[in-house]
Amino acid sequence: MTRIDAKFADLKAAGKKAFVSYVMAGDPDYETSLQVVKGLPAAGVDIIELGLPFTDPMADGPTIQLAGQRALDAGMTLELTLQLATEFRKEDDTTPIVLMGYYNPIYNRGVDTFLQDAKAAGIDGLIVVDLPPEEDEELCIPAQAAGLNFIRLATPTTDDKRLPRVLQNTSGFVYYVSITGITGAAEAEAGDVGPEVARIKSATDLPVIVGFGINTSEKAQNIASVSDGAVVGSAIVSQIGAGKSVDEVLAFVKSLSDGAHAA
Repeated sequence: MTRIDAKFADLKAAGKKAFVSYVMAGDPDYETSLQVVKGLPAAGVDIIELGLPFTDPMADGPTIQLAGQRALDAGMTLELTLQLATEFRKEDDTTPIVLMGYYNPIYNRGVDTFLQDAKAAGIDGLIVVDLPPEEDEELCIPAQAAGLNFIRLATPTTDDKRLPRVLQNTSGFVYYVSITGITGAAEAEAGDVGPEVARIKSATDLPVIVGFGINTSEKAQNIASVSDGAVVGSAIVSQIGAGKSVDEVLAFVKSLSDGAHAA
């Protein structure tokens, strides 16, 4: 059982929904990013999605693209991202970390080396948005063999014919992308999301977490009420991009997690 599996078991036992937060590793710099990540569990975050900076983040909108650019400009690398996770693990051995990004940096490091290093750094799962199920032999299956969850995205365009393929080797949870398009582009609506979550849950026992388009405490509560939890990324990254202090960012995160947990 991974930390992700254990976290969802604990939440289920407590009758609570999950709150997942995304931050870009190294944004705006390594030290500030580390302090934000260290503060997330106390701000109510159940699972941390840690963005891996990349030069061509095709699924991301301007907010997260700019965050990645700030991190890269500050010298952030895959090596330093894993170092950040290692530092976090010195104080917290229970909060799951999902590394979210693109395949190129992983491929360049070498899959076997990367998986060994990620496991040693305390990474629990991967979301690699540019590797479809047809490429499962490339990273998904080796990752699961190494003890890491491989989390898939389902979208409004994932029809009933495609869904079984998407779910086939998925573990940890399913990330339902509530809108078509890039991150930060539109707002999620519970009335649209609920039936889609139900459709996915009819095909899998995995928790279904909803992200994209959630930017307020009320929205987090509404979305969590029709799913197993909510993910917030761009709204948090915007706070960091606006130069808010670590305490201000974490207070905003706390307002979102309170909303999700009230569902």
